[in-house]
Amino acid sequence: MNNTFIPYEKALSILAEHKGDFPIESRNLENCIGAYLAEDLVADRDFPPFDRVTMDGIAIVYSTFESGKRDFHIEDTAAAGTSQKTLTDTSNCIEVMTGAIMPNGVDTVIRYEDLTIEDKKATINLDALKYKQNVHFKGIDIAKGTVIVPKGQQLSSAEINIAAAVGKATLQVRKMPKVVIFSTGDELVPVDQIPKLHQIRRSNIYGIQATLKEWGVPAELKHLADDKSEMLQVISKALEEFDLFIFTGGVSKGIFDYLPDVLEELKVRKHFHKIQQRPGKPFWFGSNTNGKKIFALPGNPVSSFVCVYMYLRFWLQKSLGIEPETLYVKLKNDVEFKPDLVYFLEATLESQSDGSLVAEAIKGNGSGDFANLVKTDGFLILPQNKSQFFANEVYPFVSYRTKW
Repeated sequence: MNNTFIPYEKALSILAEHKGDFPIESRNLENCIGAYLAEDLVADRDFPPFDRVTMDGIAIVYSTFESGKRDFHIEDTAAAGTSQKTLTDTSNCIEVMTGAIMPNGVDTVIRYEDLTIEDKKATINLDALKYKQNVHFKGIDIAKGTVIVPKGQQLSSAEINIAAAVGKATLQVRKMPKVVIFSTGDELVPVDQIPKLHQIRRSNIYGIQATLKEWGVPAELKHLADDKSEMLQVISKALEEFDLFIFTGGVSKGIFDYLPDVLEELKVRKHFHKIQQRPGKPFWFGSNTNGKKIFALPGNPVSSFVCVYMYLRFWLQKSLGIEPETLYVKLKNDVEFKPDLVYFLEATLESQSDGSLVAEAIKGNGSGDFANLVKTDGFLILPQNKSQFFANEVYPFVSYRTKW
């Protein structure tokens, strides 16, 4: 392998070395969905904060039932949101509603379905009860002072719910970089135009923009023609406005692949160009002295897609202080791949009855076959220095389907 091509693992280490520094901002809770938490969410009280009734019915003293008593006079009623009641006579009961604080002096709740109530008298129609049944006890879920959601977590509806429960009307979250995605190439036309025979529509940038949106990162879309002077002018201006740049195309060996030279002229330092992998070998990464990061992806759609999931996501996670997790799956079918490269192979994923995840490799028709992406669920990472991969062997898998 040419020395200019770096190993996959080396590319990851360089990306980690040049991770971004995302500032912290305060947002109203209702505007935080999809954002990344920059503070721990800590329980400000026990969860639940009191012994909580979980069924509408009556609350009694269990030992009174055990002594044989089945008829109980309803002494009072405890509704959700009212202050705590107290039973004054252990031969009586208190009518209770779901969500109410458990009254003092009682320990067991019987639901209405197991009662007959008439003239303020409740009759229990059961021969046996469970001591302390139908009570959600104070602190059993989370103790006061416990970190419920650690910083770095992307906020879904579940975390928003927790934030509200611990009284956070505003949250400290990471401010995302200002991102622009450039398509390059004279063969590309806007998505709403009918291409001529020698043209194709700009599709890569929409897929990347949608992926970033899923990750909580908004991005603008722009296009560059295969004109070096225009590229110099447009990118120079954009470097003053944006923080993170993603280019698709223009980084291979073609005579119109001006992008590496343009970036060099604009004093963007190249950290690497070309990785020992398939697809996506020409991937280029660099930064300038102002901390602007540049990801220049191959133009072929599968190559571009691979680099977004394998490298851009990794860089984003490292920048947010998130340790990337690896999903391991079993290979369903034998695969042969002779080049000494890391192979990112598209595959479907299925769950087996024994609890394992099994990936079936679905080889497409090269890095231009983006239609194959909709048939699959993610990429197997098949290592270098090996050409035969057999069924039931275990390999890392990167999913681009939310179901996994």
